[in-house]
Amino acid sequence: MRLVRFPRQPTRVSEDIRAALASLGRGRNVVGGVALAGVRPAGAPRAVDAVLIVPGGVLVVVGVDLPDPAMRLDAPLDGQWRTDGWPLVSTDEAVNPGIEALALAATVAERVRAVEPDATLGTVIAVGPFVETVEQPPADLAGPVRVVHPTPTSMLAAAVSLASAERPFTAQQVRALVRAMEPTAPEQDDETLAAEGFTTEENPLALAPETVPIEHPTKPAATPVPVTVAVNPERPRPPRPAPLPSPLPAPAPAPATPPVPAPRPRRPRWQPLAAAGAFVAVIGAVLAIVLTRGGEDEAPAGTPAAVTTAGGVEFTERAAGADDDCAPHATGDLQVALEESGCTGVRRASFDTTVDGATVAVSVAALAFPDEASAQEFLRLADTPGSGTITDLATETERWPGDVPAFANAAYAGALDGSTVRFVLTCLLDGASRPDDPRLTDTAKAALKLPL
Repeated sequence: MRLVRFPRQPTRVSEDIRAALASLGRGRNVVGGVALAGVRPAGAPRAVDAVLIVPGGVLVVVGVDLPDPAMRLDAPLDGQWRTDGWPLVSTDEAVNPGIEALALAATVAERVRAVEPDATLGTVIAVGPFVETVEQPPADLAGPVRVVHPTPTSMLAAAVSLASAERPFTAQQVRALVRAMEPTAPEQDDETLAAEGFTTEENPLALAPETVPIEHPTKPAATPVPVTVAVNPERPRPPRPAPLPSPLPAPAPAPATPPVPAPRPRRPRWQPLAAAGAFVAVIGAVLAIVLTRGGEDEAPAGTPAAVTTAGGVEFTERAAGADDDCAPHATGDLQVALEESGCTGVRRASFDTTVDGATVAVSVAALAFPDEASAQEFLRLADTPGSGTITDLATETERWPGDVPAFANAAYAGALDGSTVRFVLTCLLDGASRPDDPRLTDTAKAALKLPL
Protein backbone atom coordinates (compact mmCIF):
# COMPACT_ATOMS: atom_id res chain seq x y z
CA MET A 1 0.00 0.00 0.00
CA ARG A 2 1.36 3.38 -1.02
CA LEU A 3 0.98 5.98 1.75
CA VAL A 4 0.44 9.65 0.80
CA ARG A 5 0.63 11.85 3.89
CA PHE A 6 -0.91 15.27 4.51
CA PRO A 7 -0.16 17.49 7.52
CA ARG A 8 -3.63 17.18 9.06
CA GLN A 9 -3.89 14.76 11.99
CA PRO A 10 -7.47 15.13 13.25
CA THR A 11 -7.11 12.74 16.21
CA ARG A 12 -4.36 11.66 18.54
CA VAL A 13 -4.62 8.10 17.30
CA SER A 14 -3.68 9.37 13.82
CA GLU A 15 -0.02 8.58 14.49
CA ASP A 16 -0.84 4.93 15.19
CA ILE A 17 -3.00 4.72 12.06
CA ARG A 18 -0.20 6.09 9.89
CA ALA A 19 2.39 3.81 11.45
CA ALA A 20 0.17 0.76 10.88
CA LEU A 21 -0.39 1.67 7.22
CA ALA A 22 3.27 2.51 6.62
CA SER A 23 4.36 -0.86 8.01
CA LEU A 24 2.38 -2.69 5.30
CA GLY A 25 4.99 -1.55 2.76
CA ARG A 26 4.64 -0.84 -0.95
CA GLY A 27 3.08 -3.12 -3.55
CA ARG A 28 0.20 -5.60 -3.61
CA ASN A 29 1.97 -8.48 -1.88
CA VAL A 30 -0.10 -7.82 1.25
CA VAL A 31 -3.12 -5.77 0.18
CA GLY A 32 -2.14 -3.06 -2.33
CA GLY A 33 -3.75 0.31 -2.88
CA VAL A 34 -3.24 4.00 -2.10
CA ALA A 35 -3.73 5.41 1.42
CA LEU A 36 -4.45 9.14 1.73
CA ALA A 37 -3.70 10.13 5.33
CA GLY A 38 -5.15 13.36 6.70
CA VAL A 39 -7.42 14.24 3.76
CA ARG A 40 -10.41 16.57 3.91
CA PRO A 41 -12.72 16.00 0.94
CA ALA A 42 -14.93 18.87 -0.20
CA GLY A 43 -18.05 19.06 1.96
CA ALA A 44 -16.58 17.18 4.92
CA PRO A 45 -16.84 19.09 8.22
CA ARG A 46 -13.27 18.10 9.13
CA ALA A 47 -10.40 15.95 7.93
CA VAL A 48 -10.50 12.18 8.24
CA ASP A 49 -7.56 10.17 9.44
CA ALA A 50 -7.26 8.22 6.17
CA VAL A 51 -9.04 7.15 3.01
CA LEU A 52 -7.82 3.81 1.65
CA ILE A 53 -8.39 3.23 -2.07
CA VAL A 54 -7.66 -0.47 -2.50
CA PRO A 55 -8.26 -2.61 -5.61
CA GLY A 56 -11.52 -3.96 -4.19
CA GLY A 57 -13.08 -0.76 -2.85
CA VAL A 58 -12.71 2.32 -0.64
CA LEU A 59 -12.32 2.39 3.15
CA VAL A 60 -12.82 5.52 5.25
CA VAL A 61 -10.72 5.44 8.44
CA VAL A 62 -11.88 7.73 11.26
CA GLY A 63 -10.00 7.89 14.55
CA VAL A 64 -11.67 7.97 17.98
CA ASP A 65 -9.60 8.95 21.01
CA LEU A 66 -10.53 7.07 24.19
CA PRO A 67 -9.82 8.65 27.59
CA ASP A 68 -7.42 5.89 28.65
CA PRO A 69 -5.89 2.62 27.43
CA ALA A 70 -8.10 -0.44 27.91
CA MET A 71 -7.75 -4.18 27.88
CA ARG A 72 -11.25 -4.67 26.43
CA LEU A 73 -13.64 -2.39 24.57
CA ASP A 74 -17.26 -3.38 23.91
CA ALA A 75 -18.27 -1.25 20.93
CA PRO A 76 -21.82 -1.76 19.59
CA LEU A 77 -22.54 0.72 16.81
CA ASP A 78 -25.95 1.71 18.23
CA GLY A 79 -25.36 1.22 21.97
CA GLN A 80 -23.22 2.41 24.84
CA TRP A 81 -19.52 1.57 24.73
CA ARG A 82 -17.77 0.03 27.72
CA THR A 83 -14.06 -0.03 28.54
CA ASP A 84 -13.10 -2.88 30.87
CA GLY A 85 -16.74 -3.06 31.99
CA TRP A 86 -17.11 0.67 32.72
CA PRO A 87 -19.55 2.60 30.50
CA LEU A 88 -18.25 5.55 28.49
CA VAL A 89 -20.39 8.63 29.09
CA SER A 90 -20.38 12.09 27.55
CA THR A 91 -21.97 15.48 28.14
CA ASP A 92 -23.60 15.53 24.68
CA GLU A 93 -26.45 13.37 23.39
CA ALA A 94 -24.32 10.91 21.42
CA VAL A 95 -24.81 7.28 22.45
CA ASN A 96 -21.15 6.44 21.89
CA PRO A 97 -17.99 8.01 20.41
CA GLY A 98 -18.52 6.15 17.12
CA ILE A 99 -21.68 8.08 16.18
CA GLU A 100 -19.78 11.19 15.12
CA ALA A 101 -17.20 9.05 13.31
CA LEU A 102 -19.92 7.29 11.29
CA ALA A 103 -21.50 10.62 10.34
CA LEU A 104 -18.14 11.90 9.08
CA ALA A 105 -17.53 8.67 7.15
CA ALA A 106 -20.97 8.97 5.51
CA THR A 107 -20.07 12.46 4.25
CA VAL A 108 -16.88 11.13 2.67
CA ALA A 109 -18.80 8.18 1.21
CA GLU A 110 -21.13 10.61 -0.59
CA ARG A 111 -18.09 12.16 -2.25
CA VAL A 112 -16.87 8.71 -3.32
CA ARG A 113 -20.32 7.80 -4.71
CA ALA A 114 -20.32 10.98 -6.78
CA VAL A 115 -17.21 9.71 -8.60
CA GLU A 116 -17.79 5.93 -8.49
CA PRO A 117 -21.47 5.10 -7.81
CA ASP A 118 -20.83 1.34 -7.71
CA ALA A 119 -17.75 1.39 -5.47
CA THR A 120 -17.64 -1.01 -2.54
CA LEU A 121 -17.44 1.13 0.62
CA GLY A 122 -16.42 0.35 4.19
CA THR A 123 -15.71 2.28 7.39
CA VAL A 124 -12.99 1.64 9.96
CA ILE A 125 -13.31 3.31 13.37
CA ALA A 126 -9.76 3.28 14.77
CA VAL A 127 -9.68 3.56 18.57
CA GLY A 128 -6.74 4.37 20.82
CA PRO A 129 -4.45 5.05 22.60
CA PHE A 130 -4.45 1.26 23.14
CA VAL A 131 -7.06 -1.49 23.26
CA GLU A 132 -6.06 -5.13 23.50
CA THR A 133 -9.45 -6.57 22.46
CA VAL A 134 -12.37 -4.92 20.67
CA GLU A 135 -15.72 -6.73 20.78
CA GLN A 136 -18.48 -6.00 18.26
CA PRO A 137 -21.91 -7.69 18.12
CA PRO A 138 -22.23 -10.34 15.36
CA ALA A 139 -24.86 -8.21 13.59
CA ASP A 140 -22.39 -5.30 13.39
CA LEU A 141 -19.60 -7.56 12.11
CA ALA A 142 -21.88 -8.61 9.25
CA GLY A 143 -22.05 -5.00 8.08
CA PRO A 144 -19.56 -2.57 6.48
CA VAL A 145 -18.12 -1.11 9.72
CA ARG A 146 -15.22 -2.34 11.85
CA VAL A 147 -14.03 -0.96 15.18
CA VAL A 148 -10.33 -1.78 15.69
CA HIS A 149 -7.21 -0.65 17.46
CA PRO A 150 -4.98 0.28 14.48
CA THR A 151 -2.25 -2.31 14.03
CA PRO A 152 -0.88 -3.70 10.75
CA THR A 153 -2.87 -6.91 11.32
CA SER A 154 -6.19 -5.24 12.12
CA MET A 155 -5.94 -2.72 9.27
CA LEU A 156 -5.07 -5.49 6.82
CA ALA A 157 -7.98 -7.64 8.02
CA ALA A 158 -10.40 -4.72 7.64
CA ALA A 159 -9.18 -3.95 4.12
CA VAL A 160 -9.56 -7.57 3.04
CA SER A 161 -13.01 -8.10 4.56
CA LEU A 162 -14.65 -4.76 3.72
CA ALA A 163 -13.27 -4.09 0.22
CA SER A 164 -13.73 -7.32 -1.75
CA ALA A 165 -15.18 -6.28 -5.12
CA GLU A 166 -14.43 -8.82 -7.86
CA ARG A 167 -13.39 -6.20 -10.43
CA PRO A 168 -10.46 -4.03 -9.29
CA PHE A 169 -10.41 -0.30 -9.91
CA THR A 170 -8.60 0.89 -13.02
CA ALA A 171 -5.74 3.35 -12.78
CA GLN A 172 -7.98 6.02 -14.30
CA GLN A 173 -10.66 5.42 -11.65
CA VAL A 174 -8.08 5.63 -8.86
CA ARG A 175 -6.75 8.96 -10.10
CA ALA A 176 -10.30 10.33 -10.25
CA LEU A 177 -10.97 9.19 -6.67
CA VAL A 178 -7.70 10.69 -5.42
CA ARG A 179 -8.55 14.04 -7.04
CA ALA A 180 -12.01 13.95 -5.45
CA MET A 181 -10.53 13.27 -2.01
CA GLU A 182 -7.61 15.69 -2.20
CA PRO A 183 -6.96 17.74 -5.38
CA THR A 184 -3.44 18.61 -4.21
CA ALA A 185 -2.35 14.96 -3.95
CA PRO A 186 0.49 13.92 -6.31
CA GLU A 187 -0.75 12.03 -9.36
CA GLN A 188 0.21 8.35 -9.51
CA ASP A 189 1.28 6.96 -12.90
CA ASP A 190 0.08 3.69 -14.43
CA GLU A 191 3.22 1.77 -13.47
CA THR A 192 2.89 2.76 -9.81
CA LEU A 193 -0.80 1.88 -9.67
CA ALA A 194 -0.29 -1.43 -11.47
CA ALA A 195 2.25 -2.37 -8.79
CA GLU A 196 -0.46 -1.68 -6.19
CA GLY A 197 -2.93 -4.09 -7.84
CA PHE A 198 -5.00 -1.76 -10.04
CA THR A 199 -5.65 -2.56 -13.71
CA THR A 200 -4.19 -0.62 -16.62
CA GLU A 201 -4.27 -0.90 -20.40
CA GLU A 202 -0.94 -2.73 -20.27
CA ASN A 203 -2.05 -4.88 -17.32
CA PRO A 204 -5.81 -5.56 -17.76
CA LEU A 205 -5.75 -8.71 -15.59
CA ALA A 206 -3.98 -7.38 -12.53
CA LEU A 207 -5.84 -9.76 -10.21
CA ALA A 208 -6.19 -12.79 -12.50
CA PRO A 209 -6.03 -16.29 -10.92
CA GLU A 210 -2.59 -17.77 -10.60
CA THR A 211 -1.68 -20.66 -12.91
CA VAL A 212 0.29 -23.50 -11.33
CA PRO A 213 1.44 -26.61 -13.30
CA ILE A 214 0.50 -29.88 -11.59
CA GLU A 215 0.77 -33.52 -12.65
CA HIS A 216 -2.24 -35.70 -13.44
CA PRO A 217 -2.90 -37.83 -10.32
CA THR A 218 -3.42 -41.12 -12.24
CA LYS A 219 -0.56 -40.79 -14.69
CA PRO A 220 2.68 -40.03 -12.84
CA ALA A 221 4.76 -40.06 -16.04
CA ALA A 222 2.47 -37.69 -17.95
CA THR A 223 3.57 -34.23 -18.98
CA PRO A 224 2.52 -31.59 -16.40
CA VAL A 225 -0.72 -29.88 -17.40
CA PRO A 226 -1.27 -26.20 -16.46
CA VAL A 227 -4.28 -25.90 -14.17
CA THR A 228 -5.73 -22.61 -12.96
CA VAL A 229 -5.73 -22.46 -9.16
CA ALA A 230 -7.18 -19.43 -7.30
CA VAL A 231 -4.65 -18.80 -4.55
CA ASN A 232 -7.02 -16.42 -2.76
CA PRO A 233 -10.65 -16.59 -3.97
CA GLU A 234 -11.38 -13.10 -2.63
CA ARG A 235 -8.26 -11.49 -3.99
CA PRO A 236 -6.38 -13.69 -6.52
CA ARG A 237 -2.97 -12.61 -7.66
CA PRO A 238 -1.50 -12.29 -11.16
CA PRO A 239 0.59 -15.03 -12.79
CA ARG A 240 4.19 -14.97 -11.71
CA PRO A 241 6.87 -15.48 -14.38
CA ALA A 242 9.06 -18.54 -14.06
CA PRO A 243 12.41 -17.69 -12.42
CA LEU A 244 15.43 -17.46 -14.70
CA PRO A 245 18.21 -19.99 -14.06
CA SER A 246 21.04 -18.55 -12.02
CA PRO A 247 24.58 -19.91 -11.58
CA LEU A 248 24.58 -18.65 -8.00
CA PRO A 249 22.35 -19.88 -5.15
CA ALA A 250 19.76 -17.37 -4.02
CA PRO A 251 20.39 -15.91 -0.56
CA ALA A 252 18.01 -17.03 2.17
CA PRO A 253 15.63 -14.24 3.13
CA ALA A 254 15.94 -12.85 6.63
CA PRO A 255 12.78 -12.59 8.70
CA ALA A 256 11.41 -9.08 8.92
CA THR A 257 9.24 -7.75 11.69
CA PRO A 258 7.22 -4.61 10.90
CA PRO A 259 7.45 -1.76 13.36
CA VAL A 260 4.64 -1.51 15.87
CA PRO A 261 3.83 1.99 17.17
CA ALA A 262 3.99 2.68 20.89
CA PRO A 263 0.63 3.99 22.14
CA ARG A 264 0.34 7.13 24.26
CA PRO A 265 -2.41 7.68 26.84
CA ARG A 266 -4.62 10.64 25.92
CA ARG A 267 -7.78 12.27 27.29
CA PRO A 268 -10.56 13.51 24.98
CA ARG A 269 -14.03 14.52 26.09
CA TRP A 270 -15.33 10.92 26.43
CA GLN A 271 -14.71 9.73 29.99
CA PRO A 272 -15.25 6.37 31.70
CA LEU A 273 -17.83 6.28 34.48
CA ALA A 274 -15.17 5.13 36.95
CA ALA A 275 -11.60 6.24 36.27
CA ALA A 276 -10.30 3.61 38.68
CA GLY A 277 -11.21 0.93 36.15
CA ALA A 278 -8.64 2.11 33.55
CA PHE A 279 -5.56 0.02 32.80
CA VAL A 280 -2.28 1.42 31.51
CA ALA A 281 -0.69 -0.58 28.70
CA VAL A 282 2.46 -0.01 26.69
CA ILE A 283 3.54 -1.69 23.44
CA GLY A 284 7.30 -1.88 22.65
CA ALA A 285 8.26 -0.87 19.12
CA VAL A 286 10.41 -3.34 17.21
CA LEU A 287 12.57 -2.07 14.37
CA ALA A 288 12.53 -3.99 11.08
CA ILE A 289 15.71 -5.74 9.89
CA VAL A 290 16.22 -5.38 6.16
CA LEU A 291 18.65 -7.72 4.38
CA THR A 292 20.41 -5.29 2.03
CA ARG A 293 24.14 -5.34 1.38
CA GLY A 294 24.50 -3.80 -2.08
CA GLY A 295 26.58 -0.62 -2.09
CA GLU A 296 27.83 -0.98 1.52
CA ASP A 297 31.56 -1.04 2.25
CA GLU A 298 32.40 -3.58 4.96
CA ALA A 299 35.63 -3.92 6.85
CA PRO A 300 37.42 -7.24 6.24
CA ALA A 301 36.94 -9.93 8.88
CA GLY A 302 39.59 -9.78 11.57
CA THR A 303 40.20 -6.03 11.24
CA PRO A 304 40.85 -4.52 14.71
CA ALA A 305 37.89 -2.45 15.92
CA ALA A 306 38.50 1.31 15.72
CA VAL A 307 37.86 3.41 18.82
CA THR A 308 36.69 7.01 18.40
CA THR A 309 36.00 9.61 21.09
CA ALA A 310 33.14 12.06 20.62
CA GLY A 311 31.42 14.21 23.21
CA GLY A 312 33.64 12.71 25.91
CA VAL A 313 32.46 9.14 25.12
CA GLU A 314 34.62 6.35 23.62
CA PHE A 315 32.84 4.48 20.81
CA THR A 316 34.05 1.15 19.38
CA GLU A 317 33.17 0.81 15.71
CA ARG A 318 31.53 -2.47 14.62
CA ALA A 319 30.53 -1.63 11.02
CA ALA A 320 30.70 1.30 8.61
CA GLY A 321 29.63 1.83 5.02
CA ALA A 322 28.01 4.06 2.43
CA ASP A 323 25.39 3.74 -0.29
CA ASP A 324 24.05 6.07 -2.97
CA ASP A 325 20.53 4.61 -2.60
CA CYS A 326 18.92 5.79 0.66
CA ALA A 327 15.35 4.40 0.64
CA PRO A 328 16.16 0.64 0.95
CA HIS A 329 17.79 1.36 4.33
CA ALA A 330 14.70 3.00 5.84
CA THR A 331 11.28 1.86 7.04
CA GLY A 332 7.80 3.36 7.26
CA ASP A 333 7.14 6.97 6.27
CA LEU A 334 10.87 7.68 6.17
CA GLN A 335 11.29 5.16 3.34
CA VAL A 336 8.46 6.79 1.40
CA ALA A 337 9.98 10.24 1.92
CA LEU A 338 13.45 9.10 0.81
CA GLU A 339 12.04 7.61 -2.39
CA GLU A 340 10.57 11.00 -3.27
CA SER A 341 13.08 13.47 -1.79
CA GLY A 342 16.13 12.95 -3.99
CA CYS A 343 18.43 11.84 -1.16
CA THR A 344 21.91 11.73 -2.70
CA GLY A 345 23.55 9.22 -0.36
CA VAL A 346 23.68 7.71 3.10
CA ARG A 347 26.59 6.78 5.35
CA ARG A 348 25.92 4.46 8.28
CA ALA A 349 27.96 3.09 11.13
CA SER A 350 27.38 0.92 14.20
CA PHE A 351 29.20 1.30 17.51
CA ASP A 352 29.06 0.13 21.08
CA THR A 353 30.24 1.81 24.25
CA THR A 354 30.08 1.35 28.01
CA VAL A 355 28.15 3.79 30.17
CA ASP A 356 27.96 3.33 33.96
CA GLY A 357 28.82 -0.34 33.54
CA ALA A 358 26.14 -0.98 30.88
CA THR A 359 26.94 -1.78 27.25
CA VAL A 360 25.11 0.53 24.84
CA ALA A 361 24.59 -0.19 21.13
CA VAL A 362 24.69 2.84 18.85
CA SER A 363 23.38 3.13 15.29
CA VAL A 364 24.32 6.28 13.34
CA ALA A 365 23.25 7.46 9.88
CA ALA A 366 24.07 10.59 7.89
CA LEU A 367 21.79 11.30 4.93
CA ALA A 368 22.74 13.86 2.28
CA PHE A 369 20.12 15.90 0.43
CA PRO A 370 20.29 18.26 -2.57
CA ASP A 371 19.51 21.32 -0.43
CA GLU A 372 18.96 22.39 3.15
CA ALA A 373 15.18 22.73 2.74
CA SER A 374 14.86 19.06 1.77
CA ALA A 375 17.03 18.08 4.72
CA GLN A 376 14.93 20.15 7.15
CA GLU A 377 11.72 18.55 5.87
CA PHE A 378 13.16 15.05 6.33
CA LEU A 379 14.39 15.84 9.86
CA ARG A 380 10.93 17.15 10.76
CA LEU A 381 9.44 13.83 9.65
CA ALA A 382 12.14 11.79 11.42
CA ASP A 383 11.35 13.64 14.67
CA THR A 384 7.69 12.51 14.39
CA PRO A 385 6.94 9.39 16.49
CA GLY A 386 5.85 6.39 14.43
CA SER A 387 7.33 7.68 11.15
CA GLY A 388 9.87 4.85 10.77
CA THR A 389 13.62 4.55 11.19
CA ILE A 390 16.96 4.02 9.44
CA THR A 391 18.03 0.38 9.76
CA ASP A 392 21.21 -0.51 11.62
CA LEU A 393 24.18 -1.43 9.42
CA ALA A 394 25.81 -3.99 11.71
CA THR A 395 22.48 -5.77 12.08
CA GLU A 396 21.99 -5.93 8.31
CA THR A 397 25.51 -7.19 7.69
CA GLU A 398 25.65 -9.47 10.76
CA ARG A 399 28.73 -7.77 12.17
CA TRP A 400 27.76 -7.49 15.84
CA PRO A 401 30.38 -9.57 17.70
CA GLY A 402 27.88 -10.94 20.26
CA ASP A 403 24.25 -10.23 21.05
CA VAL A 404 22.35 -8.39 18.30
CA PRO A 405 20.52 -5.30 19.60
CA ALA A 406 16.83 -4.97 18.69
CA PHE A 407 16.75 -1.17 19.26
CA ALA A 408 13.31 -1.60 20.87
CA ASN A 409 12.37 1.51 22.89
CA ALA A 410 15.66 3.07 21.78
CA ALA A 411 16.61 6.66 22.52
CA TYR A 412 16.64 8.89 19.43
CA ALA A 413 18.58 12.00 18.46
CA GLY A 414 18.52 13.92 15.19
CA ALA A 415 20.40 16.98 13.98
CA LEU A 416 20.79 19.09 10.85
CA ASP A 417 24.22 19.97 9.42
CA GLY A 418 23.64 22.05 6.29
CA SER A 419 22.01 19.69 3.81
CA THR A 420 22.87 16.56 5.85
CA VAL A 421 20.65 14.95 8.47
CA ARG A 422 22.23 13.00 11.34
CA PHE A 423 20.15 10.19 12.85
CA VAL A 424 21.13 8.25 16.00
CA LEU A 425 19.52 5.36 17.91
CA THR A 426 20.89 3.98 21.19
CA CYS A 427 19.74 0.99 23.25
CA LEU A 428 21.05 -1.34 25.95
CA LEU A 429 22.62 -4.55 24.67
CA ASP A 430 21.35 -6.47 27.70
CA GLY A 431 18.16 -5.57 29.49
CA ALA A 432 15.16 -3.45 28.55
CA SER A 433 15.71 0.05 27.21
CA ARG A 434 13.76 3.25 27.85
CA PRO A 435 13.88 6.15 25.40
CA ASP A 436 14.21 8.61 28.30
CA ASP A 437 17.08 6.73 30.00
CA PRO A 438 19.77 9.42 30.63
CA ARG A 439 22.51 6.93 29.76
CA LEU A 440 20.95 6.43 26.32
CA THR A 441 19.94 10.03 25.63
CA ASP A 442 23.37 11.41 26.60
CA THR A 443 25.10 8.76 24.46
CA ALA A 444 22.86 9.58 21.49
CA LYS A 445 23.71 13.29 21.73
CA ALA A 446 27.43 12.48 21.90
CA ALA A 447 27.12 10.12 18.89
CA LEU A 448 25.77 12.98 16.76
CA LYS A 449 29.37 14.27 16.72
CA LEU A 450 30.90 11.00 15.49
CA PRO A 451 32.78 11.30 12.19
CA LEU A 452 31.42 8.89 9.51
